[in-house]
Order: sequence, then structure tokens, then C-alpha cells
Amino acid sequence: MKKNIIYIAAFISVFLFAACSRHGFFEVDTQPPSPPTGVQVVNGDNRVDISWNPSQARDLAGYNVYYSYSYNGKYTLLGSTTNDYYIDYGAHNGDTYYYAVTAYDYNGNESDLSYDNVNATPRPEGFNESVFNYRNFPNTSGFSFTTYSVVPYDDKSADFFFENYNGTYYIDVWTDTYIEDMGQTNDIYDIPYAPSSGWSTTGDAIAIPGHTYVIWTWDNYYAKIRVKTIANDRLVFDWAFQTVKGNTQLKTKSVPAARLPLDKSILNRK
Repeated sequence: MKKNIIYIAAFISVFLFAACSRHGFFEVDTQPPSPPTGVQVVNGDNRVDISWNPSQARDLAGYNVYYSYSYNGKYTLLGSTTNDYYIDYGAHNGDTYYYAVTAYDYNGNESDLSYDNVNATPRPEGFNESVFNYRNFPNTSGFSFTTYSVVPYDDKSADFFFENYNGTYYIDVWTDTYIEDMGQTNDIYDIPYAPSSGWSTTGDAIAIPGHTYVIWTWDNYYAKIRVKTIANDRLVFDWAFQTVKGNTQLKTKSVPAARLPLDKSILNRK
């Protein structure tokens, strides 16, 4: 008897659905939301922060975030969210990831992939590191990006060192390394790429709190430091280092570009 009741109820539901559809009482929604716009990424230390403009769809249920190893490659579902941002905590330093976002509604209709061409190469970073005037504290005056540590100014791994010369503070580099003052910045993320010109010809730059400096190392790596404070022969700074040789990408930004409509064959859902 219980099974018969279930079968009868199911039949009535199908009949009512068909009747309502024929007589226009309601229609099934098959229209997906528009693709999200304004996708941006910020590469961090073994993480990538992804954000986009909120969808204006009235029936929006959430977003799917995808990644790929090439712009036109296969996109794998990274995760879903109801927010307009997502953090990829599984990204690895030195690997480049391309990201795309879709919007979906309560009926399961999913938009095309977002059109923004955005990619990020996570890299190590550090905050509130300290080095000291090499004239008085030679063993704690240099910094090595390859070891992420304070080293003596004359250590072979030292990429820069700090100097107080008659009351003027300098960030010094060796003759096979270049440095450029990028000016006042709000934080370590403000400089997206290393410059292609304008390097100091003197092998140093005046250290100014709030300024960010890009360093091009002797073995063709790029890094940046932002001076936070200088006091008592001590320089406090934040830093970021791109571990991919020759990669000038210190923080990524989105570049609008055309993308083909969402093709289910390029998606690899987990």
C-alpha cells in the first residue's frame, strides 16, 4: 500500500507539472546568469586571492571558481562560494595558475566562464623583517631572498644590505645586482611588475619609509622590499620574491580578453 501511495503521488505531481506548463501557470527557468566580470587575483605566499564584481542576477545562488595551467586549457573546479571572493589555499609557489569564475542560479543554470584573462604565480613573502647598519652590525645587515633570511652583508647569498652613511640611510646592492626606488606605496602589493628600465647606476638607493624597491638579482630573479621604519640603525621591511627565473610578475592584475563560451568539455569537475 505504501508503494502504491508513492506511485500515485508521483503521477499526480507529474500531471500537475505538465498541466501547469501547458496552461502557462509557470515556466522552467533555463536561462543562466551572465558571466562574472572584473575578476582580479593577488598572488601571495602559497595562496592566490581571487575577487570579482557581484552578479546582479536576481536568482543568483552562488559562484563556481575554476583554475587551469593555461588560458585555453582544461579548467578544474576549485570550489564554490556565495561570496564575491575566493582564496586558493592550495596554490604552490612557483606554479602559474589561470582562474575563471562562473555564476549559477537556483535552477542549476551555470554561466559561461568569466572573460578576464587572469593568472597568478604565487611567491614567498615576509613581513616585519629587520636588518642593521653593516658598519656596526655586519653579521645582521644583509638579506638573502633565496634563503629567506638575514645574512652578513658580504655573504655570497646576500642580495642587499643596509647602510647608515653619515646620517643618510641606503639600501645597497653589489655590482652584479640592480635596484630601483618605485616611490611611495601603501603596502607590499602595490607594485605588480618589475620595471624594464630606470635602475640605479650607483648600486644603491636612499632608504625611505613607505617606499618600495625592486631588486633584480645577479642570477635573474626579481624581488621587492617595502621599508616600514628606520630607527637606531635598524631597518624594518616587508618583502616578496618571485621564485621563477626571469619572471617580472610581483603581483598580478587582470587583463580583459575574449574567451570562448563555456564548453563543458574543457571543465574537469572534482
